[in-house]
Amino acid sequence: MTDTADSPTVAQRSERVVLRRGIGYLVGSILVPGSAQLVGGNRRVGVVALRVIGALLGLVIVLGLVSLVWRTPAVTLLASGWFWKRMQWVLIVLGVCWAALVLDAWRVARPMGMAPRSRLGFGIGALLLAMAVFFGSLGLGSMARAQGDLLSKVFAGGGSRKATAGRINVLLLGGDAGADRTGLRPDSITVASISEQTGRTVLFSLPRNLEDVDFPPSSPLHKLYPHGYSCPDHSCLLNAVYMLGQDHKDLYPGVADPGVQATKEAVEQTLGLSMNYYAMIDLQGFISLIDAVGGITLDVNKRVPIGGGTSKVFGYIEVGKNKHLDGYHALWFARSRHGSTDYERMIRQKCVMNAMLNQLNPATVVVKFNDIAHAGQQIAATDVPASEVNRLMTLATKAKAKPISSVSFTPPLIYPGNPKLAVIRQTVKQRISASEALDDPSRRSSTPGSSGTSGSTNTSGSDGSTDTSKSTGAAGPSGSAGEPGSSSSPTTAAGSGSSAKPTAPASDDNGTPQPQNDDLSQVCAVS
Repeated sequence: MTDTADSPTVAQRSERVVLRRGIGYLVGSILVPGSAQLVGGNRRVGVVALRVIGALLGLVIVLGLVSLVWRTPAVTLLASGWFWKRMQWVLIVLGVCWAALVLDAWRVARPMGMAPRSRLGFGIGALLLAMAVFFGSLGLGSMARAQGDLLSKVFAGGGSRKATAGRINVLLLGGDAGADRTGLRPDSITVASISEQTGRTVLFSLPRNLEDVDFPPSSPLHKLYPHGYSCPDHSCLLNAVYMLGQDHKDLYPGVADPGVQATKEAVEQTLGLSMNYYAMIDLQGFISLIDAVGGITLDVNKRVPIGGGTSKVFGYIEVGKNKHLDGYHALWFARSRHGSTDYERMIRQKCVMNAMLNQLNPATVVVKFNDIAHAGQQIAATDVPASEVNRLMTLATKAKAKPISSVSFTPPLIYPGNPKLAVIRQTVKQRISASEALDDPSRRSSTPGSSGTSGSTNTSGSDGSTDTSKSTGAAGPSGSAGEPGSSSSPTTAAGSGSSAKPTAPASDDNGTPQPQNDDLSQVCAVS
């Protein structure tokens, strides 16, 4: 006779079957919402749920296919604030419906047919899954809303998409605001001039302590400073133009940021280039941005102190190849002043920008998208519209594939205390011409600055910066015909002619003379 004392009874076997079926319903509801209803509940509800899922998947597939053929509309949509704000409600509604289907799967499983202990555990499990789905959808909806607010602010538009002479010019400002600063002052002023056709880029860096900048006749500030922004005490510096614009908001009716507009006008007149767009980032937000992309790697060829100025030096960024810097150290590397000059800082800042450009890739953007978006909330202003994001992304991709030429307007090329603006404009013209000649062999032999003379095309690929002490010999002579205020001697622009000596020394914000270093080419490099 068979011993059946330990064998499950018919009732126990039935309870286990019901439990397994219930677990299957819950798992199915998580993986394919509506499947439980389709198998053991209200088939109409299940069919509707599956059709909604199918429609959403089809929409994603169509969007993916469209982005392969017409990428601009797809990127514009994803970069539009209104899209993500509406996605918030879509995600919340879907989450509520999904959570309801999970709870209904518990009902469809007929939990009363389970053992009392299993019934309690099954009920708690179903409730926890439903809550996870619901609160997860709320979290995603909140992220979508934040993303929408961010994109609406960042890509508010206002810039000009029209290229000038085949080039897109972008003004990049690093805003230096803080508790010890009165207002916001751009601490880093760089213009990226990009070939619309090839993406080849030339970076022009202007010192923050540049004096006597002009405003174009169309600028409201031209009437106040018809002979240039100049002060007897040398306090009228380029980085003070921002607050000058803010102090004269009445001259810029309807302009969202008069300070940026004034700075933009001064830079345009100084370089002889029309700006299409600008972007200004608070350098404190720079830490979050660098950390969001996983840090940057570059060669540090000169020891850089951490601290100094009004506080003591409490550390150093040591010399080394392929040094990986997080946001904190990258910020100090870019802006440290102790034992350095403004000109050296400009070189370091360009190294950091080049490192970000070369090392940031689409995969990083996707993986770190939310972190980058959060860091982007600290962007002070930009006038790039959502419709231009894809165009600029394409240009950035092209730019990464080519060496970046870089020019720093520092001594002995020009002296900030007494700048030769004609030299600056002529250098800009010739360096752009030399850059364009690299993609047009027919122009190489006749283009100034492209003959291979030392410093004619310094690129970020070798040292991340421009050797400013040598760039003028081939690319920026001041003795060009028809340039007012220029000298007939090329050595003047290089700082060896007596006429190039400043009447006021290069100085910092407080008028303190800055030490000069004519050999800054080995401060840092981007591998």
